Amino acid sequence: MPDRYAVIGNPVAHSKSPLIHAAFARATGQAMSYERLLAPLDGFAAAAKRFASEGGMGLNVTAPFKLDAFALATEKSARARSAGACNTLAWRGSHWFGDNTDGAGLIHDLMHNLGVAISGRDVLIFGAGGAARGILGPLLAETPRRVVVVNRTQSKADELAAHFAAHGNIAATPTGALGGGRFDIVINATSIGLQDTDGAGVWAAGVFAPGALAYDLVYADAPTPFARWASANGAARTADGLGMLIEQAAESFLLWRGVRPDSRPLFPLLRPV
Repeated sequence: MPDRYAVIGNPVAHSKSPLIHAAFARATGQAMSYERLLAPLDGFAAAAKRFASEGGMGLNVTAPFKLDAFALATEKSARARSAGACNTLAWRGSHWFGDNTDGAGLIHDLMHNLGVAISGRDVLIFGAGGAARGILGPLLAETPRRVVVVNRTQSKADELAAHFAAHGNIAATPTGALGGGRFDIVINATSIGLQDTDGAGVWAAGVFAPGALAYDLVYADAPTPFARWASANGAARTADGLGMLIEQAAESFLLWRGVRPDSRPLFPLLRPV
């Protein structure tokens, strides 16, 4: 019988993870199955425990359960503890081991797929929620010159900057106090663009340095609202989070199976030219 894995969330029908992991399994010769698991909003822990009792070996965790996964995991990786959230669970015989592969996925996409240098560069992040928290540790480990966090609720940005202060040069700044600063990498870690196409109150015009990349953690088949806004406001390049999705999945696969699959064939599979 193949080892069982799944993506758990609510909703989860839209997830591309089964397609990604099926391709990884074929490419690496792994005997595994992968399914979607819809959990009740108040029933994550019960669903995860039931999956393990039925022989489940690992879970990818999507919204809104990453904090629940962190609470459920008895053992956690350093990057999960840094993020305060888990997007990957691995069954260790008697308990769940929790990891967070989001940041590693982002870094791999930026540096290897997009060819963007991070060390010594200026980075701006819009948003101070779980998505930002998940990427900041690995991002700061690449030694950017500075990271600035902007959020509608200033106290959340302040709290996030304080949490990661020991990891590198990070500051929380109100949108109106950016002072004409220019950034080489601008990351949208909010969900604002899904409803609000101008990002009023958060996205700040005039922040793109020459040659800057605008990166949206959200992925879509068409340019996201953030990508369109960034292109209209001086970004030289834009990218969405499809590459991050693929690369964080490869990191999860490595944790589960001990081999990191080649991610490159997944790009034309998920986004045909």
